[in-house]
Amino acid sequence: MFVDTHCHLTLLDLTPYNGDLDQALAQAREAGVSKFMSISVDLDDHIELAKIAARHPDVGYTVGVHPCEDAATMARATTEYLVELAQPEKVWALGETGLDYYHSTDFIAEQKDCFARHIHASQIVKKPVVVHTRSAKHDTVDIIRAEKSTHGILHCFTEDWETAKAVLDCGYYVSFSGIVSFKNAQDLRDVAKQVPLDRVLIETDSPYLAPMPYRGKSNEPKYVPYVAKALCDVYDKSLEEMAYITKQNFENLLNSK
Repeated sequence: MFVDTHCHLTLLDLTPYNGDLDQALAQAREAGVSKFMSISVDLDDHIELAKIAARHPDVGYTVGVHPCEDAATMARATTEYLVELAQPEKVWALGETGLDYYHSTDFIAEQKDCFARHIHASQIVKKPVVVHTRSAKHDTVDIIRAEKSTHGILHCFTEDWETAKAVLDCGYYVSFSGIVSFKNAQDLRDVAKQVPLDRVLIETDSPYLAPMPYRGKSNEPKYVPYVAKALCDVYDKSLEEMAYITKQNFENLLNSK
């Protein structure tokens, strides 16, 4: 059974399901998905995500602020407030946080400070941190190292082996999205081949980045097996083996302190 370690359940296009998220999750379960981690991008997302998680035993969620949010929103994410929000059992991680210089270089200092506060909160509550990085790999690695962060996920990985090795050496897991299935992503598959199997995770990042053969369409959790399928060729494993390995890796991450 597959785990979608990074989906945005409050952002899915539910038109095919008449607006009913429960139907979308039911479809994913039929496709073999047994666990979902829904990701916050804004501090207030936890309100709706807590309601979803309360209805669905197989759904957990994160609390945090995406680095593309504005400076005022990031400023609200104090270490103390993040720790408070992270107390419920169904909060499995903090984030997504990190650095994004592709969309904005206006608030680099604020992004760095907010990222560090997420790490501090994760260390206090002993839950992983979910890290986003885009056009900022060097600063991202520098902060992870400087803050001695050892418990996290570098999500939607698209970087080089140097970056992967750096975060792996810190204790992180590397999560691949549908991008790894794209025809023009051979370089990424070559990097994936070097990532130890016990540190690999899979995700949809839905509603974004639908894997082949659904590239260009709205993504959803039921497509996460296609991410695993793309990695089967990389690791020379069966689909059942990739499902088991990545699910066990996620359980190990959540259970480590």
